[in-house]
Amino acid sequence: MNEDAGRQAHSMIMESSGPLSPVEDMELMKERFSKLLLGEDMSGGGKGVSSALALSNAITNLSASIFGEQKRLEPMAPDRKAKWRREIDWLLSVTDHIVEMVPSKQKSKDGTNMEIMTTRQRTDLHMNIPALRKLDTMLIDLLDNFKDQNEFSYVSKDDESERGKNKRQDDKWWIPTPKVPPNGLSEVTRKWLQFQKDSVHQVLKAAMAINAQVVSEMEIPENYIDSLPKNGRASLGDSIYRSITCGDYFDPDHFLSTMDLSSEHKILDLKNRIEASVVIWKRKMNAKDGKSAWGSAVSLDKREMFEDRAETILLIIKQRFPGIPQSALDISKIQYTRDVGQAVLESYSRILESLAYTIMSRIEDVLHADSLAQNPSLGEQKRHPLRDTSIVMTADTFPNAKEELEKLKSSDAPTSMTLSDFMGWTLDQGDSETKKDSADNSVKENDTKPLSKPPIIVTNKKLTYIEKLENLGGLRSPTARH
Repeated sequence: MNEDAGRQAHSMIMESSGPLSPVEDMELMKERFSKLLLGEDMSGGGKGVSSALALSNAITNLSASIFGEQKRLEPMAPDRKAKWRREIDWLLSVTDHIVEMVPSKQKSKDGTNMEIMTTRQRTDLHMNIPALRKLDTMLIDLLDNFKDQNEFSYVSKDDESERGKNKRQDDKWWIPTPKVPPNGLSEVTRKWLQFQKDSVHQVLKAAMAINAQVVSEMEIPENYIDSLPKNGRASLGDSIYRSITCGDYFDPDHFLSTMDLSSEHKILDLKNRIEASVVIWKRKMNAKDGKSAWGSAVSLDKREMFEDRAETILLIIKQRFPGIPQSALDISKIQYTRDVGQAVLESYSRILESLAYTIMSRIEDVLHADSLAQNPSLGEQKRHPLRDTSIVMTADTFPNAKEELEKLKSSDAPTSMTLSDFMGWTLDQGDSETKKDSADNSVKENDTKPLSKPPIIVTNKKLTYIEKLENLGGLRSPTARH
């Protein structure tokens, strides 16, 4: 115990002393990878977790230590940014050695062409890791854009009078309260903030697409299957089961409007029930022997229709409430997966999704404070933290991971810009008028022009949620709640 405490103290000293020397950097890297090899069991007794889970936990814990302090719209501290870049590179370097065999041609000395097998990084990692790195860089650059703004600040903990005037209308009391001028933000700053929010929104959708795709490909652990009831009615309850299975017409928006989604716990409970029923119905459809425990008396066509309806509900919940915790099925998949590549993709996309959601929430806080300054009567309405930062659902909101990343990659429009850039303050005197006109046009076109183009997503298995989205053209968009 004393040795472990000594190692932790040594690590903290090295990390808090600013830039590390090459020797210190090497020692810290050895410590990190030693913990991964031991499966987080520092006793060496072989009771550690799998390599996949250890790596997933390492990425998650690193993100918490770096971004857990990001409670304001401001650039990251240089030391934290350097630590994040250094240590995430270490952890992602593992994927460089996850390879697959591919055919290749080789020309021998006598001119004969031969086909041989060579190794290359696994396709899904080769395509998705660069995509996630791009999203990572975009989010950090978005935070850097707030270094020039001076129109809003945050209420000091010591300023009791201001804290009383700007008291938060939700239960996140630990989040700093933004303070805007008495008459609200200027029109330029308000449009610039909306531009930043739209940019983060694009990143959030791409990260969500990758994460949903990776999780859907993970195998369902046997212990999760063993814990399930034998039919969907027992999982959902009679009322929800009848709502999903009765009738030829099904409106998922109407279904959700009848559910109690007033708290995070109730939303997560509904998601757990529906996911469990989807797994049950899939196993019933795949059961070859009708007499088996998973056999079904319901026709396959109807069972597939029930599954489609349930997955549509799950998709809408994920987009309408992006901040809810992971479901029981997701946690079980992550905990028991043995695929290190999938574990890295899932954890990296999940922490980027979380960071994007956090930044969007902080921008929403400032815009809400601006609305209150212009219309104080809005202060009587309590904000719903899960609902107010939802992603508005349309048929093309979340088509698939490949399309989302292609948008982020190919768009000519910048995904972010500083306030000075937005207002045209960084140009030479001769170009200032042209830049101002360009900035004004970018604001007007912001709602119609895509903000971005994406890194391509390639995976090895069938999709579930993502492919189903092609059939969502008839869905109505939920009412925006702000």
